[in-house]
Amino acid sequence: MSARGPWPVQVTDVARLSPSLLRVELAGENGVLAGFADDRAGAHLKIFLPQPGEATPALPEFTPDGPRWPQSRARAITRTYSARYFDKHRQRLYVDFVLHGDDGPASAWARRARVGDTIGVAGPGGPSPMLAPVDRVLLAGDITALPAIAALLESLPAHVCGHAIVQLPDDADRPVLDYAASITIDWLQAPHVDHGDTPMVRALKALEPPTEPVAAWVAGENASILAMRAHLRDVWGLTRQQIYAVPYWKARANEEAYHAERHRVMDNFDS
Repeated sequence: MSARGPWPVQVTDVARLSPSLLRVELAGENGVLAGFADDRAGAHLKIFLPQPGEATPALPEFTPDGPRWPQSRARAITRTYSARYFDKHRQRLYVDFVLHGDDGPASAWARRARVGDTIGVAGPGGPSPMLAPVDRVLLAGDITALPAIAALLESLPAHVCGHAIVQLPDDADRPVLDYAASITIDWLQAPHVDHGDTPMVRALKALEPPTEPVAAWVAGENASILAMRAHLRDVWGLTRQQIYAVPYWKARANEEAYHAERHRVMDNFDS
């Protein structure tokens, strides 16, 4: 968990981007976001949501020994998201939520989010920089990874080249992106599945391994990410330092059940 925050922040705007995506604009009182880093494209955030029936979340205090939670209230519901972008001048943080009904507390909260609602935010976290400074990149993920992929694309300098693979449940979820790098994007439409033989995985396997150094960033459902990581490691010959592979979620498992397994998967690079 990041050592920055958590801060209480308020919803200042809500915008439906597509059938599956909703963007929430967040701001804090008294300049609490003034120190938020604006150079961490695609970085992780911890989002703290109120428990049902509560208007505000009970936020922890971060200590060297870990988070210390209030004893008088139920702990906030905690989820990990990506910073879509941060407007330093207006001190506004933008987070894109994938909507899937009430199947999950974050989606349920986002569907009902209104201006003035309060949640907590901590971050940014994850590697810094998120991508190694090389001239060729590979980005891949499903719709849960789209906000980070879009942020990374927009942050890349013009001399960088490479490939991106994005698998969406609906073609209407495809955004218009403005970026300077020479990145070819394969937009794929397919439903969520829980095995490693997805269009996204097959698209990666169809690519010719590059001969020059490359930084790879892949994120999405567990089975697909494990398959892609194995291909990048065994066929492309990339090392742990060249691959950032994060299984954001696992089919038929909630965040609480999958949290510990995710960390084991990420630590065991050779699996």
